[in-house]
This record gives sequence, structure tokens and C-alpha cells, in this order.
Amino acid sequence: MKKRYRKHWVLLAASALLAACAVPSPYQKPAPPPEQPETPPAETQPGEPPSTVEQPQPSPAPVVREPTLGPASRALVSQAQTQLATKNYTVAASSIERALRIEPDNPLLWIELGKVRLAEGNYVQAENMARKAVSMAVNAPRAQSSAWRLIADSYRARGKNIEAQEAQARSDSLTRG
Repeated sequence: MKKRYRKHWVLLAASALLAACAVPSPYQKPAPPPEQPETPPAETQPGEPPSTVEQPQPSPAPVVREPTLGPASRALVSQAQTQLATKNYTVAASSIERALRIEPDNPLLWIELGKVRLAEGNYVQAENMARKAVSMAVNAPRAQSSAWRLIADSYRARGKNIEAQEAQARSDSLTRG
């Protein structure tokens, strides 16, 4: 009986050691700041203190990161688009919602769910889904453009033509710029 328990303890200790080795450190040491080239001091008049005004550095352009669908989500979206074409809105929404359980932070899925809501006549929900996608697609102009186009379609369907034109203009500005 004691041998059996000793064997379990040895296995437990070995697995604990292996688990400790496999886990990466949760913290990374920050990279040192880049070396700044030394600029020569500005010419000053005798008796004047040297100028301490620094030149502003241009901020780097934001990195564009367009979202993509994973293979499972892509298959579910494809299914949903087929179901949407046959006007099976409930099943199409269900497929997109399954994909959202896999990738809840993917704005493309929220846009797809918004398209289903628009097709079934739930225009306010379509707009809400599109606005959620806009907020998630911070550095993704194509995804934001699609979401604004969906917002414009939702406004148009409700007869809010001025708001629809403004939303469409935002969509167009994202695809041009």
C-alpha cells in the first residue's frame, strides 16, 4: 500500500516540476529606450541662459491590424451566409453566435451578425452590432468602414437619410484614407 502512495507522490512531484518549467515568465523586462543622438547646443548670446526648449517628436503612425477569421469562424460565417441567402435568419444568427463564442472580440463577426439583423428587419440591433464592431476595430480601417456602411444601411432602412449619408461618408473616408 505504501509503495502505491509513494509512486503517486513521485508522479505528482515530477509533474509539478515539469509544469513549473513549461510556464513562461509572466513579466518581460522592458526594452531599453533607444539612444537619442546628441544635438549640439544652440548658439546663445553671452550672458543668456541656454535654451531648454525641446523639439517635439513626431508620433508614430498607428499600426494597422485588420482582423481575420479563424478557420472555425470562417466555416460558421460561410454557413450563415448560405442560410441568410435562403432567408433562414434564426439559423444564420445562431451560426454567427456560435462563431462569436469562439472569437468574441472579432469585429468581423459582429458585422456579420449585424447583417443578419438588418436582413430580418431588426434595424436598431443591426446598428448596435455595427457600433460594437467600430469600437473593436480601432486600428482596422477596412473593418471600421464595413461597420459604418452597415450603420448607414440601418439608418437608410429607418428613413434617417441624413444620418445615413453621414455614416456612409465616414465609411468612404476610411476606405480612401
